Amino acid sequence: MVRRPVAWIVAVVLFAEAFGVAALNWFLGMVVDRQKMSLAGLDPDMMSTSSKAGGVVFGLYFALCGVVALIVALRGRRPAGLGRVLLISAAVVHGLLGAVAWGLVGWSAFLFMVVVLGLIVLLLMTYDREDGPAAAARDGGPQGVDGPGGDGPRDASGPAGAGPAPVAPPA
Repeated sequence: MVRRPVAWIVAVVLFAEAFGVAALNWFLGMVVDRQKMSLAGLDPDMMSTSSKAGGVVFGLYFALCGVVALIVALRGRRPAGLGRVLLISAAVVHGLLGAVAWGLVGWSAFLFMVVVLGLIVLLLMTYDREDGPAAAARDGGPQGVDGPGGDGPRDASGPAGAGPAPVAPPA
């Protein structure tokens, strides 16, 4: 199974990314503060404080997403509720950052963002619902023609989705 190793990898990558984003923004805030840089007349102290605060907030966001991935890895169950929403939002953020990174930083940053995006999506997709096709087959429960959770009737003449039994032509 690839579920738990993917969850562990996603957790480690998100924790490393949280630290990296926070450290980079803190460093940029210090540079702005020491150089007394100003952009279009903005206050350098405000820019420095904003960069540091943004780095802390964004770092905590990625760390929280890493905690969700860590819980998934430890429990071996799919993320639910707020945890699932956090991982989906992290995937969207990585997609957007990848698109921006392609133009501003280069293909290596884009590649990193796409790999992390792929890992998060893989984490979300490998954990099937408990009442999915595997559980229905294991439990012997009915499964509709439309697939798992479908409302279509099950034909008694064959497996789900096989359709009606062939009718012999009249002799």
